[in-house]
Amino acid sequence: MFPGLGKGMSPRKMQQMMKQMGISVTEIENVEEVIIRTADSEIVFDDAAVSIMDAAGTKTYQLMGTPHERARELAIPDEDVQLVIEQTGASADAAREALGDAGGDLADAIMRLSV
Repeated sequence: MFPGLGKGMSPRKMQQMMKQMGISVTEIENVEEVIIRTADSEIVFDDAAVSIMDAAGTKTYQLMGTPHERARELAIPDEDVQLVIEQTGASADAAREALGDAGGDLADAIMRLSV
């Protein structure tokens, strides 16, 4: 891709070339944890090393470490619990459980408690 970038190039020479091209790389110190959240899960890096490459004002983050995946907990807003209680007359615990079983879907939770 770049002439001279191959085996035997010293890190110092590489840094000089990057500096000439206007590229800088810095490490983020003391990173404790990095979490990538998706709709269904979280990918967690407890031993992460993160660096930032800045090229012409565009920053790119590089993450290295050992990931482990965990399921995301469903956050159920208190307003949703209250609405299910009002519509069904169920207890707060029953409303919260129905919302959890319904994946947070209000209509489904109400239907589950109305049957």
